[in-house]
Amino acid sequence: MRPHRVPLICTLAAALAAASMAGAQEPRASLPLPRITSPIKVDGDLSDPGWKQAVQVDLPYEIHVTDDGAPPVKTTGYLGYDSTYFYAALRCEDPDPRKIRAPFADRDSISSDQDFAGLFLDPRHDGRSALELFVNPRGIQNDGITNDATGQEDFSPDLFWDAAAKITARGWDVEMRIPLTSLRYAKGDPQTWGVILYRNYPRDFRYQITSVPLPKGTNCTVCHEMDLTGLTGLPSSNHLVIAPYATAREVGEARGEPGSSFLNKPVEGEAGADVKWNPGPDTALDLTLNPDFSQIESDVAQIAVNQRFALFYPEKRPFFMEGVDLFQTPIDAVYTRTITSPRWGLRATGKIGSMAYTVLTAQDRGGGLAIIPGPESSTFAPQDFSSVVTIARMRQDAGPSFWGFLVTDRENEGGSFNRVAGPDFQWRPSDSDQVTGQFLYSTTKTPNRPDASSEWDGRRLGGGDVYLVYDHSAKVWRWNLQYRDVSGAFRADSGYVPQVDYREGRARLSYNLYPGNFFSRLEPAVIADLKWNRSGQPLSRECYAGINFEGKRSLNGELFYNPKDERVGGKLLHADTLYFSSYFSPSSVVANLGIEGDVGEAIDYDGARVGRGGDVNVSATIRPTSHLSLVFSGERSWLNLSEGSLFTADTVYMKSTYTFSARSFLRIIAQWLETRRNPALYPYEVPGHDGGLTGSVLFAYKLNWQSVLYVGYGDNRVLIPQHGFQPADRQVFLKISYAFQR
Repeated sequence: MRPHRVPLICTLAAALAAASMAGAQEPRASLPLPRITSPIKVDGDLSDPGWKQAVQVDLPYEIHVTDDGAPPVKTTGYLGYDSTYFYAALRCEDPDPRKIRAPFADRDSISSDQDFAGLFLDPRHDGRSALELFVNPRGIQNDGITNDATGQEDFSPDLFWDAAAKITARGWDVEMRIPLTSLRYAKGDPQTWGVILYRNYPRDFRYQITSVPLPKGTNCTVCHEMDLTGLTGLPSSNHLVIAPYATAREVGEARGEPGSSFLNKPVEGEAGADVKWNPGPDTALDLTLNPDFSQIESDVAQIAVNQRFALFYPEKRPFFMEGVDLFQTPIDAVYTRTITSPRWGLRATGKIGSMAYTVLTAQDRGGGLAIIPGPESSTFAPQDFSSVVTIARMRQDAGPSFWGFLVTDRENEGGSFNRVAGPDFQWRPSDSDQVTGQFLYSTTKTPNRPDASSEWDGRRLGGGDVYLVYDHSAKVWRWNLQYRDVSGAFRADSGYVPQVDYREGRARLSYNLYPGNFFSRLEPAVIADLKWNRSGQPLSRECYAGINFEGKRSLNGELFYNPKDERVGGKLLHADTLYFSSYFSPSSVVANLGIEGDVGEAIDYDGARVGRGGDVNVSATIRPTSHLSLVFSGERSWLNLSEGSLFTADTVYMKSTYTFSARSFLRIIAQWLETRRNPALYPYEVPGHDGGLTGSVLFAYKLNWQSVLYVGYGDNRVLIPQHGFQPADRQVFLKISYAFQR
């Protein structure tokens, strides 16, 4: 496809969207919210007099197995508010309470194989994003954000709120009390908010029960919310949280090679603080000083052998979580893990009328690796210099649609920089259709560090990145058209864009069947994806054909055949692969079993040749008791050539967690990674055998998500051929943090 055809794609997408309009969205249900004047004690008992003043809401729709059909069990919700709190409760009836799936777990660890209930709450009433506040029958809390614009859920953000649940002879009940100071809502009196009550009921199928209809094929969830009207006299919210922390750490390291005698270093201490101030209900200001961004739980290992592009790891650090949905755009131009070691950080998030905004700035001490993108692969360079990073985005709502603008700026020590800016939009002509796009332009001066990367010679770069998507998501037919055009000079040093200098066209067409027996949904699909460089040469050609499926015991998976061509080392190589995945939940004890991978022909990206191989991952979650959880995952990647085995890489991850209560747990993790190669088959020198073994033990006690005590031990070992895994370093650490609120 040639560049002059690009406008045709834009015209075609707009024409298809206009042709598929289904008319204006149905008016939303409206419910006056009463003010509660009698006391409510949050203990899981709904007999308090305050609940008699709450408005009752039925949950009459099942949206997953059926299409807004009658649910198999009855659920009743209760809602109200006073001058300090928003209250919600759900009475979840169950014909056999012995089958309730209710394990103890850490916060934000509720999964789809468990019973839980709660609500989507939209205090801004923009019909676009909402808080997700869920509780399981043990009172374990899950909170996060769902974003209709991206179709994503993020359970990293945390709020201050209270919940309690109780299993009864009729089922189970849950109470929730959310401080108004924890919520973001616009100015005005009276207020209108949005809400969807929700219950997850996993039995023979996974049933999802709601208070509003959510037809299959709709492209949004929050847009169907029920309006809560008549909220008056809400506080202007002047809420301050100061959470100082202190850590102590003793580290031991091998004096020489791993396995040599250890040197125990003196105990080191650190201190810092996170501050959050809400001067009003629609504004949040965050400050972090010398933040402790050490990970209490390390990233799960990923196999990096025979990979062309940099791996992605999710963000887990609390400071970056406020307003995180505003950083989610079609192009991953914001990836806050590029801010490796902040010395300080400032952030403002809020809303003015129908415009939402967030601005973040931080000083990064440096460390880690910077991604150097390319058309066929990405490389790395050491980021051993400090930077000041600023990221800002605004989003202006326009009915069910919106437009936005993003700016990122990284000013590096020594005068180099990367600046990115541009608009994005989403147009929703109907519940089934949406057109999304983004255009970014970057200007870059690379560091003058040719010793670290050949590109880092102080050169200046400037280029753009265009992304357009048309998506039709109806009950039966679904299709998707995408186009992307990335300049070879585009850089997003504060984002995750590991591939540049290419154009891509992608199309997907599928048809949904609803058998209603073992399989609740079958979706045959075909996908075509073409990438070519800006000189017109194909980089990759793929054509998938296969099926997605859902069924009993929360079964879901895919099976696709994929013949593909990829350009490697100037040659276009062909490989036929079979991709498969299957996950299901057999019982409350065997909570999850899964397998995922691809097998068949495989490309050796280092040697530019084709062999046979694959990558397979198996996983399991076992809960022998309601307090104990055992998680296992294992992955094997391999590639065989006609001359013999090129490599075999294995990783095993095991986690055992005993949760004493909603506030405390003891966790043990072991993680093993080992790679065996045939050095004679590589075009450059590689080790024949390497790997690592890490382990950790952690005790945690949490009053809330910012008032915590952690005590732990970590051990790291390196594989030395003929000598096994030898100790490299170990550490003992203590962390205390307490949130003072006003």
